[in-house]
Amino acid sequence: MELRTGVSKQDIREQIWDYMESRNLADFPWPVHHRIPNFKGSYLACQNIRDLEVFARTREVKVDPDKPLEGIRLLALQSKKTLLVPTPRLRMGLFNKITPPPGATKDVLRKCATSQGVRNYSTPVGLDSRVLVDLVVVGSVAVSEKGWRIGKGEGYADLEYAMMVSMGAVGPETPVVTIVHDCQVIDIPEALLEDHDLTVDYILTPTRVIATGCERPKPTGILWSKISWEVMGKIPVLQSLRHREKQAGKDVTLRDEPRRLLGASSQQPAHLSAVRGPRDPPLPEPCPAQGEDGPTGTVCVGNLPRDARVSELKRALRELGAVPQRLTWQGPRGRALLHYQAPASAQQAVSRLQGLRLGAATLTVALARRQRASDLPGGRVQEPQPDCRPAVADL
Repeated sequence: MELRTGVSKQDIREQIWDYMESRNLADFPWPVHHRIPNFKGSYLACQNIRDLEVFARTREVKVDPDKPLEGIRLLALQSKKTLLVPTPRLRMGLFNKITPPPGATKDVLRKCATSQGVRNYSTPVGLDSRVLVDLVVVGSVAVSEKGWRIGKGEGYADLEYAMMVSMGAVGPETPVVTIVHDCQVIDIPEALLEDHDLTVDYILTPTRVIATGCERPKPTGILWSKISWEVMGKIPVLQSLRHREKQAGKDVTLRDEPRRLLGASSQQPAHLSAVRGPRDPPLPEPCPAQGEDGPTGTVCVGNLPRDARVSELKRALRELGAVPQRLTWQGPRGRALLHYQAPASAQQAVSRLQGLRLGAATLTVALARRQRASDLPGGRVQEPQPDCRPAVADL
């Protein structure tokens, strides 16, 4: 397939989509436009990954949730590799680990590899989880034999990779593979590439395995200057990463954020870098995990440093867009309770606060457990109550 001269990325996408539709090369879901195309022969292309040595030695693989990559997800599960799949549009975190039920048959594994299986057989992976991805598999709309890639235009694959770099899950040597139809392998003008664009090392089609030998550097982290406030508002985990990098002294100025509003944000705030005394602080009490009595509207934040102040936590909650209706401070016990209007709001707060740090401490964040009826007079079920009467701070 030959491209017109002077094309943009969107021109290339439209030409690929039009070409695949006109020649009946696309499979469900339709229409093919504005998607990573699911093409006829995608399962055959996926089988070619078994010829790659990098797949054979892989223990942990991240595969995008696109339909044409379903065969890769199935092979990873059948090979008993750890399979990570990004959450749709990153709304509830970065990615989930797919965990098939014990003794899963091939039919069950097939279900686990589908989008429905990703929802039903997965558990969230937090920012502080010790994840080391050996192989990244992404979908593409177009790709060149030099390893230059064009996605569907929303930038999620590029952003996911940059976020994995920021959390230490991938490095410069982590191979990236894409699965496409032969017609999607085209020449892409180098002038179209940007610093945040992810390149690929291997291209698998129904007829070929292409080692690109790409030397163009992959993204080395999140380019905050490319991200808008609107995008930040849609991706809670991105807010958590920004808060973390801001505390580390990095420039996290957004695309539409004037630098003067940040003041000295490139330096670590003094109130978050307090020097500890010669004695180790007492171990904080853990937060109760969510119990069998169902979700609550309360979030427990634990592992608070001994010298933490409620004002520091309130400031962090505002920055991450997770302000509760009421905050119960239990500083001496190393924790605080955040009370939200509804369980859904509490669950969203848990996602936004993953990886939250105060000073050198990474806080634990979890939905609080309802007390069981058997533990309470009269068999009532209620939200967790502190052991002593705490100070209540309104935000």
